[in-house]
Amino acid sequence: MFLKFPSVHLYSFLRLGIAFLGAQIMRDKIIYKSSELFLNLGFKSVTMDDIASEMGISKKTIYVHFSNKTKLVEAVTFHLFDTISCGIDDICENAPNPIEELYSIKMYVMHHLKNEKTSPQYQLKKYYPSIHDALKLKQFDKMHESVSDSLKNGIETEVFRSNIDVEFIARLYFNGMTGIKDESIFPRSKFDMNYLMENFLEYHLRAIVTEKGFKILNQFINNQSKS
Repeated sequence: MFLKFPSVHLYSFLRLGIAFLGAQIMRDKIIYKSSELFLNLGFKSVTMDDIASEMGISKKTIYVHFSNKTKLVEAVTFHLFDTISCGIDDICENAPNPIEELYSIKMYVMHHLKNEKTSPQYQLKKYYPSIHDALKLKQFDKMHESVSDSLKNGIETEVFRSNIDVEFIARLYFNGMTGIKDESIFPRSKFDMNYLMENFLEYHLRAIVTEKGFKILNQFINNQSKS
């Protein structure tokens, strides 16, 4: 025997479902466009009016989904983090070895932020410190986990030295990767971000590779220089 639901209730349920889906789609569109504007123009420079104008919607529509700009910045920040984290997970699962894995992650991150014309980390720290601090904790947890797994895999496959301190190296790597983004130490007028990441990776890997890993690293760097 099949249960029968009053058609009026089913219709109301469907309307609610469609309305929820539409609201979610609009929310995602706002986050996507805001991400683009924040990375290009900066968190401080972009206003709710700018976002509404770019999207061809009213500012009131944005406020339906985000009560204020801080809430929107927070949503955009963690959306970008989640997107990049998913991409990194895919790379870790498919990389042929831990050395190429790190370079692939670097290239993925640079590609994902290729339109970045401002210094989002600096602006986030200056104008939205609580969001910056929360992001940094999430970044540390993610990087610590993935780098630790990579180091252990490297030891098992004999491309990294067996006597390295995984916990220490993983934390040092995070500190180094966040440190090169500090413009007070590495001003963009002197150091391109791709250059900084490339050189830091080579510096990091040369300190921990075995002879087998050294050959893989050199071959990978030589192939990169030819392409």
